[in-house]
Amino acid sequence: MTQGAATLNLSLRDFLGQLKQAGLGTLPGTAAEILDDEVRAIICPDKVNTAQWIDVVSTAHRLGLRTTSTIMYGHVERPVSWARHLLVLRDLQAETGGITEFVPLPFVHMEAPMYLRGQARKGPTLREAVLMHSVARLALHPLIGNIQTSWVKMGPEGAALCLNAGANDLGGTLMNESISRAAGTQHGQEFPPEAMEQLIRSIGRTPVQRDTLYRPAAEERQKASFNAPELAPVVQTPPRKMATAE
Repeated sequence: MTQGAATLNLSLRDFLGQLKQAGLGTLPGTAAEILDDEVRAIICPDKVNTAQWIDVVSTAHRLGLRTTSTIMYGHVERPVSWARHLLVLRDLQAETGGITEFVPLPFVHMEAPMYLRGQARKGPTLREAVLMHSVARLALHPLIGNIQTSWVKMGPEGAALCLNAGANDLGGTLMNESISRAAGTQHGQEFPPEAMEQLIRSIGRTPVQRDTLYRPAAEERQKASFNAPELAPVVQTPPRKMATAE
């Protein structure tokens, strides 16, 4: 958003306002990584800093655009960084009320450049991942009522543990998710609604389909989501070498 506004020589508010007028309804709260500038200087020095991220998200909220919120953890940060991040989100939500959910995203290390350069550890332990969801529920309650666990990052079994430890949202079914798979995770191809509901019921919960703003999904959309054909296999086309003109 900051780049788009700068490119068009607009204020952030005017840029977001134009996007909303053109049909934008919500924003993902990504690029947050860790909202601790000591850590951001190491893992994403070319991205916005914490104050700039807050400016983008709070401006969106004031214009009536709702956003998600995330954290990526398990690389170079420490527990104090988690605390700082959660407090930033809590204070922001207390001011604007525009965050729909919080999504902890464990760092997937296998093909991540930061790990391959020896700058990061191998992601969080399972215990740390479960604790992140639990502590987030405690720290953000009652301001952010939805804690989403990422089955793409955690896998179905890990997601079930998090649903029993503070999370209440399993996220979307997805199709051929590429970012986490490129980093090395084995999940992310698809999690059909039938399998999601089976997992949710297996831990004694009641599944409910919802829309982006956590309203119950329309009945016709619920029906349409079931019995979908299987996805075609992913075809990874190898890169081609390009000749350069002399």
